[in-house]
Amino acid sequence: MNSICVFLGWSCLPRHNFKRNKNIKLKLKVLPFKIPKPEDDAFIFQVDSGNAFYDKLHQHKEIQISFIADGAGTLIVGDTVNDYKKGDVLAIGSNIPHVFKSDANASKTSRMLSLFFTKESFGVDFFYLDSLKELAPFFKRAKQGFKITSERKTVKDLFFKIEKASKLNRFILLLELLNIASKCNYSSLSSFIYDKIYSDNEGRRMRNVFEYTMNNFESDITLNTIAEVANMTKNAFCKYFKKRTNKTYIQFLNELRLEHACKLLLSNKDITVFEVAEKSGFNNMSNFNRQFKLVKNMNPSEFRKLAL
Repeated sequence: MNSICVFLGWSCLPRHNFKRNKNIKLKLKVLPFKIPKPEDDAFIFQVDSGNAFYDKLHQHKEIQISFIADGAGTLIVGDTVNDYKKGDVLAIGSNIPHVFKSDANASKTSRMLSLFFTKESFGVDFFYLDSLKELAPFFKRAKQGFKITSERKTVKDLFFKIEKASKLNRFILLLELLNIASKCNYSSLSSFIYDKIYSDNEGRRMRNVFEYTMNNFESDITLNTIAEVANMTKNAFCKYFKKRTNKTYIQFLNELRLEHACKLLLSNKDITVFEVAEKSGFNNMSNFNRQFKLVKNMNPSEFRKLAL
């Protein structure tokens, strides 16, 4: 996984390729939850390209706007499980915990173009100037993260222009992008954001929980098992998780399984609904149908017919 950063005077954002070097893996076993960005630069343009995106739950104070040039997978923002795919444009607000989990078979390459900046990057009062107040909707939407659902070709073209532009033109194009993102149609990426910034220790605990869940959701995961991952008692973990996500762990687990089930239903019309349930971690067909209808407002068969 390679990261290429282009901005004023700095070129060493973490290249998240720890798995390729055993010695590095040993040294960097405990990864920071807060990913640092340089404080001396107004904004960052970054290209992530490789087999998969950085797959550790993390946060950073910078707002992130990303265009998925290639790849697909699962995106968790705050409390909510989403999917992402080629062509998506995503905005993630300051300090929102998030993780991109690339689908192993979706694409040989994952490529993402991203901009990182804060509301104070160009001066504390910059975005409060009268001439820029029409950008206020962007910052409001970004607090919960959002996906752009209109003007996508225009935004895609802007990102490719930014990739080749000079530093001054990048700034001009950023403002153009924010203007579009303030007026376009969109869908929120999260329904609840924990209003306190995670400490590194707390963030690593949540990362361990999310990572274990994302890697093992197809198997049986009990509350006792996941509480051990968090190094907590079952009751303490249930309260801890609910406070920080506004949902129970079982709700989160079911949403992750259902997101996977939807992908299976759409990617292979020959696989039976029973097989989809089994491959998604549900060992009870009636529970699968009930949970699917609860989240999608229809049963799996209806979902497949509407989508195909």
